[in-house]
Order: sequence, then structure tokens, then C-alpha cells
Amino acid sequence: MRILPVSLRVVLVELADLGETLALFASLQAEPLAGVDEVLPAARTLMIRFQPEILSPEALTEALRARDLTARPDRGGALVEVPTVYDGEDLGEVAALTGLSVEEVIRRHAASEFTVAFSGFAPGFGYLVGGDEALHVPRRQSPRTRIPAGSVALAGPFSGVYPQPSPGGWQLIGTTPVPMWDLARTPPALFQPGDRVRFVPIAPVEAERLREEAAATAPAAEAQARAGGLAVLAAAMPALFQDRGRFGETRQGVSASGALDGGAMRAANRLVGNRTDAPVLEITGGGFRLEARESAVVAIAGAPAPLSLIDAAGRNVPAETWHTLALEPGDRLEIAAPKAGVRTYLALRGGFAVEPVLGSASTDTLAHVGPPVVTAGAVLRADPVARTIVGAVTPALEAPFLCPARGETVVLDVVMGPRTDWFTDEAVALLASQVFEVTPQSNRVGIRLEGAVPLSKREGMGELPSEGTATGAIQVPHSGQPVLFLADHPLTGGYPVIATVAEYHLDLAGQIPVHARIRFRPIRPFAEIAPLAHETTP
Repeated sequence: MRILPVSLRVVLVELADLGETLALFASLQAEPLAGVDEVLPAARTLMIRFQPEILSPEALTEALRARDLTARPDRGGALVEVPTVYDGEDLGEVAALTGLSVEEVIRRHAASEFTVAFSGFAPGFGYLVGGDEALHVPRRQSPRTRIPAGSVALAGPFSGVYPQPSPGGWQLIGTTPVPMWDLARTPPALFQPGDRVRFVPIAPVEAERLREEAAATAPAAEAQARAGGLAVLAAAMPALFQDRGRFGETRQGVSASGALDGGAMRAANRLVGNRTDAPVLEITGGGFRLEARESAVVAIAGAPAPLSLIDAAGRNVPAETWHTLALEPGDRLEIAAPKAGVRTYLALRGGFAVEPVLGSASTDTLAHVGPPVVTAGAVLRADPVARTIVGAVTPALEAPFLCPARGETVVLDVVMGPRTDWFTDEAVALLASQVFEVTPQSNRVGIRLEGAVPLSKREGMGELPSEGTATGAIQVPHSGQPVLFLADHPLTGGYPVIATVAEYHLDLAGQIPVHARIRFRPIRPFAEIAPLAHETTP
């Protein structure tokens, strides 16, 4: 067992194999450790989020090493049958790799009983183990840019079903009409860890009948009420409802998401007297205009965007970010492109009337979980019960940091790990010494960076089995150009993470614009975490 640092509140536990991983996960589920918030299993690792004020990394390491890894958990979960048309594009390739006929590949896959080992990659995606070992095949050499939802696939010892259209490198052997992820279902994910899964062959005509049946029973979307509220007149980019995030849903493959600048979200709510975790509107890049159709109190925090407030009589009314604004019917408020930073946060006294999804109003742009995006024509309304109000409005607040502008260099503190030792000494030195530019391909999933010299892995490191990734992780793909994961990052990843941004700099990272530059500053060298019993007193 190796305990590797990820960030100031997260560690990665590396184990010998999937069996040990599931044994430790089951042990922590049966006997939780005080101070551990979340445990995310993967192929050979557990990512553990903990509270360092309750449990130190060294004490956590000691407690983990004391757990029994020989006991195998009972996998007698519910049996889920998945109707499947075996029509995958890679059936011939799988047959060639295994030395079996296409018919025998289908027969063996359908005869297997799988177990959902863990979830990840996307909401509703279960990693299924326990199938016929003859069907263990490698990923494709060239991943596809888009795989349809419902694709049944193989990779290594795993089988799985893609829950939504996405890129992927697994071998496709079939399709199912049954959705893996459905918010109208409780729980939304069809596969839960521990469930048993069998794939049942069906004909294409039966699959079409099941799709039509599902479409006929899908709930109809309710029409949005247009009376009162704040009418959105323009939105250069879709705005997103965000709160502190969606926690405790990793079992279903759902990551936290949440506001990229959490401090600005909380400040906007404080300004209008709301609970600090009330939903706000995250506006990226400005170009957002609304009209008040009823009296309202709002505040805007985050990036310093120029504001224009015109009342119903056409008069200019002074308006600034980090201040409270009173709107009357007919008032028009415009949020222009920020002078620095990227994101502004609009809070409404009383809170927005928005339906939470899995306990949160955050919209996850990668997983497609959460309330719909907000575009021109939408009407924003306050919660009629006003459950979020906790006090009086606050006239003004100070921004906790200066947002960076294009061309400026931002310094972010990082914790080295968990896979620093996968990289050459030169790459580790380059991470801390060279400046990386933020490319236009950046978004809420991650900041794509470009450095003069790519970061190289050590010879012979091979492929990394999928493992949990944290917000702030600096993942390095084959190109050697890092990606800094933000709130909508995938729950698991297969590229090594060289370092992770310290939690106290995540808000700053969320405000870095395109063509700004980043320098990473390690706050300590990479080292495995030793248990308390191994410490010595100088």
C-alpha cells in the first residue's frame, strides 16, 4: 500500500490490484474513519477526501495500513439485466484479438455475470468485472472522438456501457436501448456498486420498441412561467446556476461541480442577506443583460465587470460589482466583459427559484447534470418561500484578490503528487520553472495549458489504470501539455497527475482568462505519506 499526496485535503491510496481496492473500500464503508468525507474507488486506487483539522495525513495513513485487505466483500447485489443488440463496430476486432469467432464472443459475453466494481468517467458509468477472461482485450490504439450513448464496450478486465455521447477508446461490441442515467429514476444510475449485471441478447426491432416505449413515458418539460421575475435579454455565453456543489454522489459517477470562484459566490449571497450556499448565476465573459419585471435586490461579485443600470425612465443609475443593487420594474442591468478575470456571480435576495438535481443547483457542463443553462428569453424568479434569507443586506464587500488579466502571470501553489514519480526529473523541474499559457480551449472542465517544453514521462511507465482525480489536478496527457482540472472535470482519469493546485488557490484558478500565464509553485517536495508510527523526533 502506498499513500500518495494529492492536495491538502486529498490523498490517493495505491493498492496491488482491484481485489485489495474493493476490500479496503468495503472496510471503510463498514467502519468509517472520523474525518473522512469521501472515498472514491478505482481500478487499483482509492482517492480519499478528509478533514485535516480532524485527521492528519499521517494518522490517516496509519489507520489505513491497519485495515484487513484479505477479506473480499460480498458482491451479492441486485441483478440488473441489460437488453443488448450485439452490433458493435469492434466485434470483428475483438474476435481477432481473442482468437474466437464473433458468435463465440457474443455467447461468452452474454453468458457472463458481471459485478459493478465502481463508478466513474461519467454519471451512470459502471466498471463491470467478473466476465469471461477470454474477453479481456486492450483499448483501441486510436480513441474515437464520439461514442453514442448506450454503447456496450470492453477494455482490459472491464465491461461497461457508455451513458452519454462521449469520446472513448473502449472496444464496442453492442448497444442497449436502456438509459444508464435517468433523473426520473431513483437512483438515476442503473448500475450501483455491488450490483450483478447480465447482458441479454435482443433483436434490433425489440430495441427500437423499447426506445419508443421509453420516449412515450418520459415526463414532459413544464413551460416556464413568464410573469414577474428578471427577464434575460441577452447572454453572450449561457449562464449557469451554481452553488457549493454536489457532494456524496460519487457512487453514481457524479462529481461535485459547483461555482469556480466559491468565495465570490458566497460574497454575492452575503451582500443580499442570503445563506452563503444559496444558488447564484455564474456569468462567463460578460455580455449579459436583464430587465426587472418586479422589485428585486441583487448583487454581483467576482470578476470586476463594468455594470450599466438604466431605470425605467432612461436614467443612468450608479452600479458597481461587490455592491448591493435595488432594482425596480423596468430597470435594465447590463454586465459587460470583465476588465480582468472571467466569471461574475449574480445573487438574488431570497434565492433563485431553481429545482435542485441530486441535492444541488449546480450545472455540471461535462456530465450534463443540473438545471438547464440560462440564455436570452429565460425568466429568473425568486424563491417564493425565501428560505435562503438569513439577514439584512450588506452595502459593499472587498474582493479577496485581484483577478488576473490577459497577458499577466499568475502564481498557483501546488502539492506535488500523486504521480510525480512518473515524470522525469527534468519535467518536474520544468513544472516549477517554466511559464504556461492558457489556451482558448479552456472551460469549466479544465484549463488547457501550453508550455515551451512538454513534460515527459519516465521510460517504461506504460498506461495508468483509471483512478480518481481531484479539482485542481494537473493532468499530463501524451502531448506533455498539462490540463488543470476545474470543477466540472471527470471523476476518474487515465493520465498521470503530476501535481494538484492547493485548495486555497482554486478560486483564483477559476478566474484565470485565456492568454494569461501560469507559474506553478510547489509548496513541498513529492513524498509518500508515512504513518505516525514511522515518524521520528529530531
